[in-house]
Amino acid sequence: MAYDEGLAERVRALLHGAPELAEKRMFGGLAFLLGGNMAVAVTGDDLLVRVAPDGTEAALARPGARVFDMSGRPMRGWVVVAGPSVAEDDALTMWVTEGRIFAAGLPPK
Repeated sequence: MAYDEGLAERVRALLHGAPELAEKRMFGGLAFLLGGNMAVAVTGDDLLVRVAPDGTEAALARPGARVFDMSGRPMRGWVVVAGPSVAEDDALTMWVTEGRIFAAGLPPK
């Protein structure tokens, strides 16, 4: 599956200069890792965001967010945000910041 290169470039710009930033192909897209922990990924036209497990329900209440479901198993702490919902820079910045903060709080891998 191809991923939205434009969205990936926008995410890359937001994470520029983050310590221990790495990019890796995952989930059929491009993941952005901080200290080896995934913060966000671009999959197709959507954004996959790592959130605090206890914040999953609140994240899902935001526009364009849905459950990340791999193989019929919904995953707490992960949400998929529809591409049109991150078309505006403010919305993308908010989601990327949330993923960045959560990933930065995890022990490095």
